[in-house]
Amino acid sequence: MLLLAGCHDAARPAADERRVFRYNQPEALSSLDPAFARNQANSWAVSQLFNGLMELDSTLLPVPALARRYSISPDGRLYTFVLRPGVRFHDSDVFAGGKGRAVTAADFVYSFRRILDAATASSGGWIFRGKVLEKPDGNPSDTAFVAVNDSTLRIHLKEPFIPFLGILTMPYAYVVPHEAVAKYGKDFREHPVGTGPFQFKLWDEGNVLLYERNPGYWRTDRQGNKLPYLDAVAVSFLPDRKTEFLTFMQGKLDFLSGIRAGSRDLIMHPDGTIRDDFKGKFTVQKAPYLNTEYLGFQLDSANLTGEQAIQGRALRDKRVRQALNYALNKPEMLTYLLNRVGHAGTSGFVPTALPSFSEKEVPGYTYQPQKARQLLRAAGYGPQHPLRLRLSTVLERKEIGEYLQKQWADVGAQVQIDINQSAAQQDLVDNGRVAFFAKSWLGDYPDAENYLALFYSPNFSPAGPDKTHFKNAAYDKLYDEARRTQDVAKRTALYQAMDRIVVEESPVISLYYDEVVRLTQNNVRGLTPNPMNQLLLERVRKE
Repeated sequence: MLLLAGCHDAARPAADERRVFRYNQPEALSSLDPAFARNQANSWAVSQLFNGLMELDSTLLPVPALARRYSISPDGRLYTFVLRPGVRFHDSDVFAGGKGRAVTAADFVYSFRRILDAATASSGGWIFRGKVLEKPDGNPSDTAFVAVNDSTLRIHLKEPFIPFLGILTMPYAYVVPHEAVAKYGKDFREHPVGTGPFQFKLWDEGNVLLYERNPGYWRTDRQGNKLPYLDAVAVSFLPDRKTEFLTFMQGKLDFLSGIRAGSRDLIMHPDGTIRDDFKGKFTVQKAPYLNTEYLGFQLDSANLTGEQAIQGRALRDKRVRQALNYALNKPEMLTYLLNRVGHAGTSGFVPTALPSFSEKEVPGYTYQPQKARQLLRAAGYGPQHPLRLRLSTVLERKEIGEYLQKQWADVGAQVQIDINQSAAQQDLVDNGRVAFFAKSWLGDYPDAENYLALFYSPNFSPAGPDKTHFKNAAYDKLYDEARRTQDVAKRTALYQAMDRIVVEESPVISLYYDEVVRLTQNNVRGLTPNPMNQLLLERVRKE
């Protein structure tokens, strides 16, 4: 708090506890540069400091942010944005006289080209690569991003890509000033300069991160009051989840996102309701989360060897994959293991938070153990020749794996659980070296295309997200059509048709569609959950 006392300007008193928002970041924070916002830790941190052309509203629709308005050409290939006037970068010594300058269209051209520049080594180049106009060498063409004048920006796409506005809401697409990058180079990661509601104060890596209110922020509330309401944001870095939960219970954190099994059992009944001892002590919010937890089958034998290759041959029989799906009681799993945090995966791969989700239009697998046994027998497996598999997973999913193991045993499938370190698991899955694996897919942007891209054959991993190497000509044709279809209802129907193919061919088992549980202290106002699990603090206040 001695440090927080410095988070003010001469016209305001020092920040006090009622105007400081405190949250913990258990996962490592590696950068405050939007070009490296590849995980939740980085995304939450940069979202307080920067803005983009577009943002998501409460219904997950892209709406203008630093853009005042936009238009799309009839052929869906030219996007024109008119910028909001009066937006300035944070005051910084990178600018003449230390005063933040106005944001122009050229700043977006610079920022977008920067994440595509190999020298930047950004993890976010994919948001534009293959979508905007490109030269033969794959670099963006001179007309991919054009500043017509200071307030008008044009983006030219190769072909229509309907989710493009959603992509522009991502932190990767936030605007940065070239002066700051030129001065700090790679150290821009710890000297960020943006346009957001808060500005950087101090980062003692692994200990504390401090932001202070941006007095020149461009946005006001409906009554005309300048945002943000808070004076400061203080982020701690407690890696242990139990310690984090205890710190919240002691009132030393204002907010907690996601609670692990032990803490979840402590405050929630198996049916998801709050235990009497905790009612009223804090606010519990639960909302659909754009995350599908699933099991994948590697359908490509190229990199499978030894025992994995034998399993791979077995799993290329669709009847085996379907049997493993029918064997699982997913609603029971949610109750016993997850306190009903989530929605059972009894539809396709697209999660409940997206408009195309429909258990009616995309019926999935329900618990039918007898049908599972029949399919296994038809595939040549039984008591004398049992199906033997190994499920590759990580420690945090071990309990779920062991639960599934028992259910598969009930229908005659013997599944061993292999526990890997997260990095090793990622490498094995990305490079197709395990036949049966546990994974999750957290949406990058709120469009079903982002989930269905996992089954589009040009997207084979490791370069793309198709980790099962699923390939289906009818599916690919529907996917190509959906990407070009501007009619919302028609595109939804195409998405559902693709999802039905995923259900029928079963390259994955959708275990459950996740929910986010947030705990907040009772004096926090204006902090609402959303399916992207964004942390948006500009309208938050403490009473």
